[in-house]
Amino acid sequence: RRKLMPASEAMKRAIKKYEKEKVDRLIFRVPKGQGEIIMQHAREQGESTNAFVVRAVKEAMERDRQKR
Repeated sequence: RRKLMPASEAMKRAIKKYEKEKVDRLIFRVPKGQGEIIMQHAREQGESTNAFVVRAVKEAMERDRQKR
């Protein structure tokens, strides 16, 4: 893993502003043990957990739309 430098106060403010304007935050729960399985799968796919979950949800929504 890369070692990250601590974020400056300006960087923290910029991140907070970006997230407020551009990102919706969702919190979801999974059964005990599933979180690590999901994170491991995402790593195996070369994705962050967030990217994997977003992709999985988009794919499921598209399949659901095609069923109609």
